[in-house]
Amino acid sequence: MSEDLRYPIGKFYFDAGSAVSGRVDSIRTIEELPVRLRQAIGGLNEEQLQTPYREGGWTVHQLIHHVADSHMNSFVRFKLALTEDKPTIKTYEESDWALTTDVTNVPVEISLKLLDALHERLFILLASLSDEAFARELNHPEQGLVSLEFLTAMYAWHSRHHTAHITSLRERMNW
Repeated sequence: MSEDLRYPIGKFYFDAGSAVSGRVDSIRTIEELPVRLRQAIGGLNEEQLQTPYREGGWTVHQLIHHVADSHMNSFVRFKLALTEDKPTIKTYEESDWALTTDVTNVPVEISLKLLDALHERLFILLASLSDEAFARELNHPEQGLVSLEFLTAMYAWHSRHHTAHITSLRERMNW
């Protein structure tokens, strides 16, 4: 059986029963993402950054920008859920966002800098929340009502997931 390169750490699974006990680890993972991404791409040249992590997949360059795009959306989602009653969020076409000129023509360092500031704020926000705040919900058009507890676990997984795309590519390519 071959490894599924789309999910190097497995698909996201939310266990509500252990979410609270895993919250500190999830928040720490979110805080550490910018450092982990820099480590993952450290020493890669432009040709390597333009290499897809799997056949038909995004390049490392696109992955870095995708994470910034996704986590900007996550920050807004957290803020909406904290300040509105079960707001309905908007989805977006990730594959189309990966083709815009701010992705195709911009060095990954721009998104890494953005992630530094964004994750500093996100960490401060998440670390300050009460259990009641983590229970607040938003309405996702595809997933229905989800809690901030769920979102925290999901974005921690998302952080590890895309970092693993890069590190597993490096291992396979012997970079």
